Amino acid sequence: MKKAYLVLEDGTVFEGESYGAEGETIGEIVFATGMVGYQEELTDPSFAGLIVMLTYPLIGNYGTNDEDDESDHPHVKGFIIKEPAEFPNNFRCQQTLEAYLKKHNIITLTGIDTRALTRRIRSEGTMNGMITTDPHFDYEKRKEEICSYQVGPVVESVSCKEKYTEGSGKFRVALLDLGTKRNIVRSLVNHDCTVTVYPATTSAEEMLKDNPDGIMLSNGPGDPQDCPAQIETVKKLLDSKIPLFGICLGHQLAAIAAGGSTRKLKFGHRGANHPVKDLAIDRTYITSQNHGYAVDADSLDKNRIEVSHINMNDGTVEGLRFKDRPAFTVQFHPEAAPGPHDTEYLFDRFIEMMGGKQ
Repeated sequence: MKKAYLVLEDGTVFEGESYGAEGETIGEIVFATGMVGYQEELTDPSFAGLIVMLTYPLIGNYGTNDEDDESDHPHVKGFIIKEPAEFPNNFRCQQTLEAYLKKHNIITLTGIDTRALTRRIRSEGTMNGMITTDPHFDYEKRKEEICSYQVGPVVESVSCKEKYTEGSGKFRVALLDLGTKRNIVRSLVNHDCTVTVYPATTSAEEMLKDNPDGIMLSNGPGDPQDCPAQIETVKKLLDSKIPLFGICLGHQLAAIAAGGSTRKLKFGHRGANHPVKDLAIDRTYITSQNHGYAVDADSLDKNRIEVSHINMNDGTVEGLRFKDRPAFTVQFHPEAAPGPHDTEYLFDRFIEMMGGKQ
């Protein structure tokens, strides 16, 4: 394999090997802790603008297939793994991870000490970096470019361009696509919904004129404060008092629309093994997560909103329930893909809000 390098913004260099497309890429480096689900993570729009490192040491042992993509194509800026599986073995395998990465032109680094890099991110926080296959790279010449990189506003670039409809169920759901995963749509369809998906630029008026029974705000990438137009849309959607369910970025935008604020986490929550407590029933679930920002609990109007779920690792807000309208949101991913389906009951709750019984 060809030599490849990871250059951190502070000048630290990790030397490894290229495993995918050759070239260079700059992004914000984050880590995800799932043991499986690498194809879903590569194609999750919430990873747009990020170089993703997987902490599990052996990746690719079941290959890739045409069914597990969560969007039309991968969105990561780069990929880092410890050791690739050379000979995948699974009845669903259609091609190797290496072939998949090359097909989609994803610059990938392997063979470095991913545990050391994870510990560094945990202690120092997320940082920018560059993966390159150029052995003659000059850090001093690229330092400013690496350090100044920002994910920026990316929601509209990962959203659908035209509205479309999936399913033919009883309940009409309007889904605002902020970078939605396919399994959100599938989960709604499986719960007897007809789902109309709208681009992130769609106005509240256009969504409401279709007379939906419920509104879904999807997951998505980036800083929620970079979405002023979507925040205004969500304000109007909340004011409509149509049942509303928000996931991940949708949860954050709903909080901001209701007067709250968000903050960037030191290294975020990414993986399929995060414990979250549902405070109403005093029960803890294992959840799938992918976010770098969290709602500030102290910023919320306690007369209008209550915290419904908390993260059992660090106490951050993982869910909200609106007291003055039929709306609730969660920071984690009840649709999973990858991850456990422990919190799928939230889709049942949404159906009940729209007048159905599960």
